[in-house]
Amino acid sequence: MNYLNGSKQELQAEYDLIKKEWDEAKAKGLSLDMSRGKPEKRQLDLCGEMMTILKTPEDCKNENGFDVRNYGLPTGIPELKRIFAGVMGVSEKEIFTGGNSSLNLMYNLIVDGMAIGFAESDKPWGKYDKIKFLCPAPGYDRHFGICQHLGIEMITVPMLATGPDMDLVEKLVAEDETIKGIWCVPKYSNPTGVTFSDETVRRFAALSPKAKDFKIFWDNAYLVHDLYDEGDKLLNIHEQANKTGKGNMVFSFTSTSKITLAGGGVCFVASSEENIAWITKTLALEGLGYDKVNQLRHFRYFKDAAGVKAVMKKHADILRPKFEAVIDEFNKGFGNTGIARYHQPRGGYFISLDVMPGTAKRTWALAKEMGVTLTNVGATFPYGIDPKDENLRIAPSNVLPGDVADIAHYVTVCARLAALEKLLEK
Repeated sequence: MNYLNGSKQELQAEYDLIKKEWDEAKAKGLSLDMSRGKPEKRQLDLCGEMMTILKTPEDCKNENGFDVRNYGLPTGIPELKRIFAGVMGVSEKEIFTGGNSSLNLMYNLIVDGMAIGFAESDKPWGKYDKIKFLCPAPGYDRHFGICQHLGIEMITVPMLATGPDMDLVEKLVAEDETIKGIWCVPKYSNPTGVTFSDETVRRFAALSPKAKDFKIFWDNAYLVHDLYDEGDKLLNIHEQANKTGKGNMVFSFTSTSKITLAGGGVCFVASSEENIAWITKTLALEGLGYDKVNQLRHFRYFKDAAGVKAVMKKHADILRPKFEAVIDEFNKGFGNTGIARYHQPRGGYFISLDVMPGTAKRTWALAKEMGVTLTNVGATFPYGIDPKDENLRIAPSNVLPGDVADIAHYVTVCARLAALEKLLEK
């Protein structure tokens, strides 16, 4: 039944059925959590051999005989840079190797922009009365958290099926020199699962911002996180920006945090050679380089780009059934009710569920009362405010395989109950 067209009697009968199911589920004393997109134990176990791959001091010498236990090689060991330069589609001179968190590199770069400015800056960002970032939404809550923590005003840009609304992006950056950057998760976007179209990438590379120190923060976290052999294809932003003469405008990021160890991976930032030189000089004041022992462990584990691909296939085999189980339950539970929108992503870590406007908070609360924890409503929007109160981020990765379908079904029950409550109120 399409809830939006149902009579009061039909809606009441449906409500009674769904409420009975919700009551029965609540009585089970559930304790289920689908709130964060973390790898599960089987994924973390995939790289067990990496933990003991360096057994002797002699093993700690890289391909050039450099002892990675010592100071030096501030941009990272060349053999690992070679692998991930290929993965990211840049030259080895256009990549910098960091620690385990690409988010840390993003934060550091923005703090440096605030404190000292970039090479193109007339003055540090922090010297302006106010600076702004464009924030495609639904988006990644931790990006928004960085802006809020640093007092950067956030301007929401709607996410479309092709990526951010580029008409709006182009208009805003051309008009306002205090707009200094934009956040992007271009492949299997968090949480929508959208991969930016070729046209969207080309338009990003051709942006003409009024701020000459405008930066694109291209968080390519799910660059190799395909769930199927034929994953989405993402145009290379660096190649496109070089064609337009705007290579300095782009910082792209990726990491092994969801490839090897979430708390012990390696991250990378890619940009123009000029920007990498600036990053190297700036970050040298913060420390004497990142963990090269860990970098060498990763290189010995992967060996080459084919090794990265082989590991990711194992991850896909673990994750794919979970995503398919969620979509299957959504298809069955929502059917033709007309109250939900979602699509099946071909990679990444999330499924974005839009329930009936005005009911996401109530859906979340019903799930919580039932014993099912979901990501907080509003987390996918700047300032934690979903203006339509409709978006829920579904994160099946760290859920036990036997619980995934149950949780997804319970979500449909709660969303349907919330929608029926609202409709019957009218």
